[in-house]
Amino acid sequence: MLRKLDECTLISGQLQPGDLAALREQGITMIVNNRPDGEDADQPPSAAIEQAARDAGIEYRHVPIRRGIGPADVELMEEAMRDCGNGKMLAFCRSGHRSALAWAVAKAAEGTPAGEVQRLAAEAGVDISPVAHLL
Repeated sequence: MLRKLDECTLISGQLQPGDLAALREQGITMIVNNRPDGEDADQPPSAAIEQAARDAGIEYRHVPIRRGIGPADVELMEEAMRDCGNGKMLAFCRSGHRSALAWAVAKAAEGTPAGEVQRLAAEAGVDISPVAHLL
């Protein structure tokens, strides 16, 4: 299930390689995978999702977030958001929550007011209180 964070950013739980062609048809131009490989036994490897994305004409970034969101993770999310331009970016992890937290900190780092970030996240049904101190 895709959830909209803002006009350009959506989040979801785990994607499968077979999902990518349909996502391109929905206007997704960038995929950001926030899961480290091997997190779950049934999780497809990043390389398989990357290949499916490329085959579908979608840009792909792997920004694995293991234990909390660090400065490098935020920088890579900001870069993906910028590189997406006027397209749509879909960030995913196991549930979408980690991706939403990374998006929230990246949006704040780009200058979006904390209240606006919190409002957008809440509208998507995401609690970003774990990173509120970073906004």
